[in-house]
Amino acid sequence: MRQTANVNARSALFDVYGDHLLDRGGSAPVAALVKILAPLSVAAPAVRTAISRMVRQGWLDPVRLPDGPGYRLTPRAEHRLADAAARIYRRGILAWDGRWHLLVVDHIANRAARERLRTSLGYLGYAPLRDGTWIGPRASDEVDVLLAAESVAARQFHADHDGDQATLTAEAWDLAALAAAYEDWVDEAHTLVDGLAEDATDEAAFVARSNLVHEWRKFLFRDPGLPAAVLPRAWPGHDAARFFDTWAARLLPGARRYVDGCLGLPDGPRSSQAGSIRRVLVP
Repeated sequence: MRQTANVNARSALFDVYGDHLLDRGGSAPVAALVKILAPLSVAAPAVRTAISRMVRQGWLDPVRLPDGPGYRLTPRAEHRLADAAARIYRRGILAWDGRWHLLVVDHIANRAARERLRTSLGYLGYAPLRDGTWIGPRASDEVDVLLAAESVAARQFHADHDGDQATLTAEAWDLAALAAAYEDWVDEAHTLVDGLAEDATDEAAFVARSNLVHEWRKFLFRDPGLPAAVLPRAWPGHDAARFFDTWAARLLPGARRYVDGCLGLPDGPRSSQAGSIRRVLVP
């Protein structure tokens, strides 16, 4: 995780819409999007190409705004980003009831379709237990839409496991690799924020927070929010989550001012500081 992460334009747009624009009406002018993403080394042509791709994929709709042409999140995108935000910041997630959601998916002959389904089910919180059988700690309300979109049939069950829950979890998820990934993330995140000046500009706060959120969001494909009851003791994911929450909150005021300034809203970025970052929310 470098000071400016290697973020492609499409991912950067998803991050900005989800982290900043979703609660600002879900739309922005193209010129503002280009300006917002410039400090992340995303060039204007790449932004416009990514926007076109997201329109084709049903994530954005063109809209005429007072400041010129822009793009608004589609209802599908709003739902996906709201769900992602809930998982990123662990808000409103139901406590685990001790039961698993199982999917028994019919065979898919097409390799590309199999890979799409594998990636999408992983994002929705499922892991392969056996060939064609997927398990998750909670039922996703998007799974039916996904199966219909891929024209795939599946049987679904809510099941109690008559055995050791931790052992079952370790069969489905590579917990050792996931633990190592959390530890690596914390090490790299420390490098990022330790190099951030106390009087960092709003733009610097936006870049740092964007890098943190972008890298943290990758865990949505690997960890469905596994319940503490099925995890090893001293699980490094808990420490990583606390570190992320603390620094995401510290960097948010400056990042919001930067985005507001790019959007032409009041209280835009200040030229020299972001509110003494290291003195905000000190534990």
